[in-house]
Amino acid sequence: MRVALLSLTLITVIFSARGFAQTIADTPENREAQAERYLQATPPKALFDQMFQKMAASMGVNDKEKYIENFEAQLDMDAITQDMKAAIIKHFTAEEIKALADFYGSPVGKSAMSKFGDYMADVMPTIQSEVMKAQAKMTQTPAASTGP
Repeated sequence: MRVALLSLTLITVIFSARGFAQTIADTPENREAQAERYLQATPPKALFDQMFQKMAASMGVNDKEKYIENFEAQLDMDAITQDMKAAIIKHFTAEEIKALADFYGSPVGKSAMSKFGDYMADVMPTIQSEVMKAQAKMTQTPAASTGP
């Protein structure tokens, strides 16, 4: 009985450890597959739709709808999506992309992403203002001399 219990415990530990240690090989095929998962979890069109809504928030209802329709008509989402996919595959490992897809595909990740537009709307004015201030200071301050 003791041997059976020890064997069962050992088998459980081995299979549990294998589950935790299982990683995805970092191959071009796995990067592409995980990038597809990520882009399904965070579709670029949804991100842009959220951005357009924020950009048009101060417009009247008719103007807002027309603005969004015009912007969407001019934007090549296929080109943006393909470029995003290529950049994801280029810069992240298959395991990293998998982690991103897992998170953004989860309920908490989806919830976080649904709030991201509001977050950016809150911080963007400060970011833009500070960047403009820094640029103004750079043009007013002569560059440090690198002479002898």
